[in-house]
Amino acid sequence: MINLVRYQQTNGDEPLSDWLSSVRDKIAQARIRIRLRQVEAGNFGDCESVGEGVSELRVHVGAGYRVYFGRHGQTVVVLLCGGDKRTQTNDIKRAKLFWADWKGRQ
Repeated sequence: MINLVRYQQTNGDEPLSDWLSSVRDKIAQARIRIRLRQVEAGNFGDCESVGEGVSELRVHVGAGYRVYFGRHGQTVVVLLCGGDKRTQTNDIKRAKLFWADWKGRQ
């Protein structure tokens, strides 16, 4: 079993939670949550490294949603942020910054 941890900024904000609640398409939102439960069960499915220890989990619904994460050890996945194909470049940059911040605070 994988332990999912949501990255928190120093001010307490959770970028992934904020993004997920802003997804207007409720079906897509539900599919993203299902996908996260699959990761929790150890099934990463369609995902790929985007560099610097950050990976992109692809959710094949709607606007091409992505969830960015880093792995800490074998059983901890830190959920960093999310986005869609349109915002992918900026989302990857943000995810890398969040991952560096999270690792620096460990």
